[in-house]
Amino acid sequence: MEKILLLGLGRWGANHLRNLNHLPVELYVAEVGDPQLEPARKLGLPAERLTTHYRDFIDKVSGVVIVTPAPTHFPLCREFLEAGKDVFVEKPLTLLNEESTALAEIAKQHQRILQVGHILRFDPATLWLRDAVQRGEFGTVNMMRGHFGGFKRPRNDSGVMFADGIHFVDLFNFILGALPKSVTAIHHDFMGRGVEDVSLLSLEYDTPRGKTWATVEAEYFIPGKFREVIVCGDRLSAVCDYNVAQYKIKTYANRHAPAGGRDFKATEGVVTQIETPPEEPLLAELRAFIDSIKTRATPRADAWSGCHAVRVLNAALESVKTGRAVQL
Repeated sequence: MEKILLLGLGRWGANHLRNLNHLPVELYVAEVGDPQLEPARKLGLPAERLTTHYRDFIDKVSGVVIVTPAPTHFPLCREFLEAGKDVFVEKPLTLLNEESTALAEIAKQHQRILQVGHILRFDPATLWLRDAVQRGEFGTVNMMRGHFGGFKRPRNDSGVMFADGIHFVDLFNFILGALPKSVTAIHHDFMGRGVEDVSLLSLEYDTPRGKTWATVEAEYFIPGKFREVIVCGDRLSAVCDYNVAQYKIKTYANRHAPAGGRDFKATEGVVTQIETPPEEPLLAELRAFIDSIKTRATPRADAWSGCHAVRVLNAALESVKTGRAVQL
C-alpha cells in the first residue's frame, strides 16, 4: 500500500482528502495550523499521521499530493522531487514558464512522476470528445468555445485565467493534440484586486485536419455555474456540459452546403445524446497517480502538459500588455 502525503485542506484540498480516503493508500496530512487539520480528524485519521510541519513525513511517504496556493507549487514540488518523491500538484503547475520547465526537467533527472491536476483530462466526456475528434468524426474542427465561470468567491493567489481558464486551455490542447500557434487576450479587473476577474482568450491552432479557432471565457460574475464546451466541425458539432453527472454531451449533425454563388444552405441534422460513465474525475486522476507510482507509467497529465498550459497563459498575459496577438 502506497503511503501518500496530502498538503493542504482548503476548499479543493478537502475534496482531495475525501477521495484519497476512498483509495487503497496510507494517508498522511499536513496543514499550516492545527485547526485546519480538523477535517482529517473527523474522517478518523490517527493523530500520528497529521502534522503542521510537512517535513516530518518526507521520509515516510512515496508520493505527495500538493493542493496549496499556486505561488508555493514550485518550491514544494522541487523539494519533494529532489527528495525522490513522486508528486501530484494541482494546476497551475507554476505561474512562470521557467519554473514549470525546471520542474519538468527535475522530474526527468530524478526519474520521478510529476502529474498536474488537469482534471478534465480524466472526465469520460473529455475522452469521448478527444477520440471522436481524432477519429475524424467531426471533420475539420473549425471552432471551439469554452465558458468556465459563474458567481463565486475569487481566488486570491492568481487571476481567474490561471484559476479557471486554464482548465479549458489544457482541454483544447488535449482534444486537438496540438498547441496554439497564437494567443490573443483581453482581461478586466472590475474588483480592483490587481489581477483579472474576467479573461477572454482567443487561440489559433494548426492541426493535421486544418485550422481551429478556439475561445476561452472565464469570469466570477455571471449568475449560475458554467462549465460548457462547444466543438463545431464541418461534419459534426457537440455541446458538452461538465456540470452534468452523466449525460454531458449532445451531438448535432448540422451541415452548411453550397447553394450557388455566396449562398449556403444550413441543414439541421440528427441530435444524439451521448452516454458516458458517471465517474468522478478527481477520483479518477488520483487513482491514476497512484497507478503511475506503482507502474512508473507517464501520467496522462504529465509535467509537460502543465508546462504547455502555463506557456499559453503567459503568452496571454503578454498579449494583454501589448494589445497584440502573441506567437508561440
